[in-house]
Amino acid sequence: MDINVLRQIGVVLGAVAFLAICWWAFSPKRKKRFEEDAKLPFADEQESTKEDAQKSESRSGDEDGAKQEQGQDK
Repeated sequence: MDINVLRQIGVVLGAVAFLAICWWAFSPKRKKRFEEDAKLPFADEQESTKEDAQKSESRSGDEDGAKQEQGQDK
């Protein structure tokens, strides 16, 4: 077996692997999943801003409640 035959086999295997990866990545079955995955960083951002807003509301609510309790004690 000549080294050139091994090189040709390597090139063919590399090309087949490349085409298989392209087929896997651009398959219509996986398109929806990849689109959802692409939106994940933005979904985390929206959730964190909602959580921050809820925390700030609850803190202000707690402070108002504490002030009311203090006012009732006096």
